[in-house]
Amino acid sequence: MAKVVVVTSGKGGVGKTTTTAALGAALAQAGEKVVVVDFDVGLRNLDLVMGAERRVVFDLINVARGEANLSQALIRDRRVDTLYLLAASQTRDKDALTEEGVAQVIADLRTRFDWVICDSPAGIERGATLAMRFADMAVVVANPEVSSVRDSDRIIGLLDSKTVKAESGERMEKYLLLTRYDAARAARGDMLSVADVLDILSIPLIGIVPESKDVLRASNMGAPVSIGHQASPAAAAYLEAARRLAGGPSALAAPIAERKSLFGRIFARRAA
Repeated sequence: MAKVVVVTSGKGGVGKTTTTAALGAALAQAGEKVVVVDFDVGLRNLDLVMGAERRVVFDLINVARGEANLSQALIRDRRVDTLYLLAASQTRDKDALTEEGVAQVIADLRTRFDWVICDSPAGIERGATLAMRFADMAVVVANPEVSSVRDSDRIIGLLDSKTVKAESGERMEKYLLLTRYDAARAARGDMLSVADVLDILSIPLIGIVPESKDVLRASNMGAPVSIGHQASPAAAAYLEAARRLAGGPSALAAPIAERKSLFGRIFARRAA
């Protein structure tokens, strides 16, 4: 049975879709059978990052509503045989997704794959809550800035209250992936340090993805960065994060040289 992972954050523009594609591709390259699922109904960007926008015929809503079966809707990646995409609809509203329909799709995907990675839309409304509803674990994506971290803290609360696992009294595994990190700017105090973010969110860190133009280039080329730019530091960070997610080396710790910034200390007190 597959592990179902939701990639979430609350805030838009932090790299959830890039992360979904990169982690999915990294796991697939390691021999796992992986499907990435776009829950961003009405916008649909995961197919672009995967380079499959012209191959979408049926989508998540079609399957959830019984208008198509999974075999018709799943798109196999042309570069990695064990990587698949289930796209979102560009023409429907999020209200077209029902909890019952999503439950059935996820249950079917569990029987076919090793990993089901759900790309959550921004915000805390219906699309986001359905993306996390049936997850076994979560990757919380955050940028090292106060607004992103605050929104991620809110999402962690939802993961602990609005998921099937939470409602049944089970603990959901939650991991932090810090994106667009610049050590020099953090040292100057222009952004939060890793230690600040960990102090606020208090979940294990599985990766630090540096600010990199390779991520944008890969997305524009229609290739996850872990496929399109394997030599880049960003790709290496995603590959390492995928190994940790799959039970590899233990979670990262904050760099020893970092000290908490004033922003981090103030925000931590407010969150307490």
